[in-house]
Amino acid sequence: MLLDDIKKAGIDALKARDKVARAIYEVVINKCQVAMIDKRGEGKEFTDTDVIQILQKVVKELTEERENYQNVNNQEEVDNISRQLEIVKGYLPPMMSESEIAEQINKLDDKSIGNVMRYFKQNFAGSVDMGQVQAVLKSMQK
Repeated sequence: MLLDDIKKAGIDALKARDKVARAIYEVVINKCQVAMIDKRGEGKEFTDTDVIQILQKVVKELTEERENYQNVNNQEEVDNISRQLEIVKGYLPPMMSESEIAEQINKLDDKSIGNVMRYFKQNFAGSVDMGQVQAVLKSMQK
């Protein structure tokens, strides 16, 4: 499981005394543990898809945080956050290209917006930007 890989990397960062890497691993692991408890409370299984969604949220949060530090000219923090972003993005699956999205849409019998969005959310969660799916679908319907 992806979470196990992240935990192992966190331990390696701790052994290497890498404070920047260790900090982001702790954040991700803690967010995953909270989500795991929530899922267990709902009687659902915690999966790699859940971990990927958490990683995507962390990327968004780090990007916003980096922009704030850039606005106040704190280059040291910008560099640390950039490194943390690289670490987190390394665990995300590659995103689908527009041509791959169009190829998947063409395979579907029902090309209605609701059906296409549901299909991508169920089958490609974490590896596709839903806004991009919608844009590709609209361009195909013209």
